[in-house]
Amino acid sequence: MDASSLGELLGEYDELESSLADPAVHGDQARARKLGRRYAELTPIVRTFRELESAREDLAAARELSEDASFAEEAAALEERIPAIETKLTELLLPRDPHDGDDLIMEIKSGEGGDESALFAGDLLTMYLRYAEKHGWQAEVLDGTKTELGGYKDATVTIRSKTPTADGVWSRLKFEGGVHRVQRVPATESQGRIHTSAAGVLVYPDVHDLVEDVEIPEKDLRIDVFRSSGKGGQSVNTTDSAVRITHLPTGIVVSCQNERSQLQNKTRAMQVLRARLAALAEEEAAKQAADARRSQVRTVDRSERIRTYNFPENRISDHRVNYKSYNLDQVLNGDLDGVLDALATADRDERLAAHQSA
Repeated sequence: MDASSLGELLGEYDELESSLADPAVHGDQARARKLGRRYAELTPIVRTFRELESAREDLAAARELSEDASFAEEAAALEERIPAIETKLTELLLPRDPHDGDDLIMEIKSGEGGDESALFAGDLLTMYLRYAEKHGWQAEVLDGTKTELGGYKDATVTIRSKTPTADGVWSRLKFEGGVHRVQRVPATESQGRIHTSAAGVLVYPDVHDLVEDVEIPEKDLRIDVFRSSGKGGQSVNTTDSAVRITHLPTGIVVSCQNERSQLQNKTRAMQVLRARLAALAEEEAAKQAADARRSQVRTVDRSERIRTYNFPENRISDHRVNYKSYNLDQVLNGDLDGVLDALATADRDERLAAHQSA
């Protein structure tokens, strides 16, 4: 990024700071959240730039007084420190995923493997809910179909951060979309044989301002209502409050049954449908632009097997970055940062390499 572009970012930062100090801005929560997220995104850039400027000024002053041994030592230390700050600033200025500060909608679906696959889908749901809890995020299961053994045929969950941040829920969990494979002795296996089954995870950025702009004609929708069901299909209330919405042009089906009223369930289901259609539109645009970035390819190709959970060896393996760790029990309890950090590092290194070769 050239000096003029960096200057524009610094000017934008100052304007955001002034706007967020204006009480009137906070009367519009959507606008305040949008400004707050952008401010959070620019803050580390501005801080690092100012740190670099200060270090360069200190180095110039120390060199002028380098005849004094103490200043000569300070100059040497700064000469070693400045390249690290420059590298950090370069990384911060790399093109970002525009959704990194956004919240997330996740769908988990059991695959081939019957009850065992559904149990594993339930394990994945618990894993993500515990990870969200560890990070102080708000997670809410909008809909789910449970099985007699306590697994899930499918589940839809929203995960949201409580405050605007540059690296939000999407930035951490965006690489989770794909096929997750499990190897273990199923609870239904009487002879102790290891079985392999899988569950699918789909993720969409929950982009509030973008999603609200997605217009869906009524003629494109089929809306069905039914009674909310609990474990094994048992009805949990006596009114037809659950809602299933089918988007006829694409065949996307979204349902919600966890709210108290039919209107609330319809509103929630429409929120998920809009997010899915917005993500679909972005995927199509990425295809047409021949975007070859690995993360975008993963977003488009959701059939890719991304990870294996091996219970006998207590091992988790992510096949995209050759990550392997023997703490599967901790991972399933929500300790996902190891594998997520490896994915984020690989993505950053790829973007940095692309920038250096451009």
